[in-house]
Amino acid sequence: MILDTLSVTRSFGGTVHVVRHDSLATGTPMTFSVFVPPQAEGGAACPVIWYLSGLTCTHANVTEKGEYRRACAELGLIFVAPDTSPRGDAVPDDPAYDFGQGAGFYVDATQAPYDANYRMERYVVEELPELVASAFPIDRDRQAITGHSMGGHGALTLALRHPDRYRSVSAFAPIVAPSQVPWGEKALGAYLGVDRAGWRRHDAVALIEDGARVAEILVDQGEADSFLSRELRPDLLEAACRDAGIALTLRMQPGYDHSYYFISSFMEDHLRWHAARLAS
Repeated sequence: MILDTLSVTRSFGGTVHVVRHDSLATGTPMTFSVFVPPQAEGGAACPVIWYLSGLTCTHANVTEKGEYRRACAELGLIFVAPDTSPRGDAVPDDPAYDFGQGAGFYVDATQAPYDANYRMERYVVEELPELVASAFPIDRDRQAITGHSMGGHGALTLALRHPDRYRSVSAFAPIVAPSQVPWGEKALGAYLGVDRAGWRRHDAVALIEDGARVAEILVDQGEADSFLSRELRPDLLEAACRDAGIALTLRMQPGYDHSYYFISSFMEDHLRWHAARLAS
């Protein structure tokens, strides 16, 4: 597969690569970013953190505002940030910000017209890791996943659905129960159809209720987040983890909202948390 490198930028002794390629999963060009720490410059394999972004975002939001590079350079972590959906004039879209392009929800759509392109689970779990491994020195045995909002939903559900792939999972203000909130009901209904039983495989709380397990989860949530009570509902994840015996660290952060000011404030904490588990 041909990679088109759009830019390479030096940062904290490492390099930020922005790359475009033609995706077999989505049938469209896709763009992602990779931070390669200085420890990998001789070709040494390094652990990798996959970061999934939220509604309306591209790879660029966290790449430019996530403030992860200093910690990744210190810890020797490769950081990969894919886009949130397929894009292009031929890709179905919607005028609303919370559906269509920019809102792929990290599922493989089964409903027309979205099933032709919206195959984001396949892209993130299968295609992109193979592509990144072909060009960058990632250690496939040491992978972690995190994300924000819709991307937090993606991180939690993909870790629960593929527990042998990721050693650790965390999230910033995740949508923990999309089957029970407006953002998720809209997206899952349109992408997966009206049968709510099929939605449970893409809902972190439902997956845990149905027996999916990870050892532990770290979640940061801003108490001043305007989406907290309507769309995010961390209390539902807390109850599900308690009942399942999953070690959840849920940190409610006073005064913080849903923005990258919040994410960047706690990014280093998450990276160090993951690094400790990737080193074991």
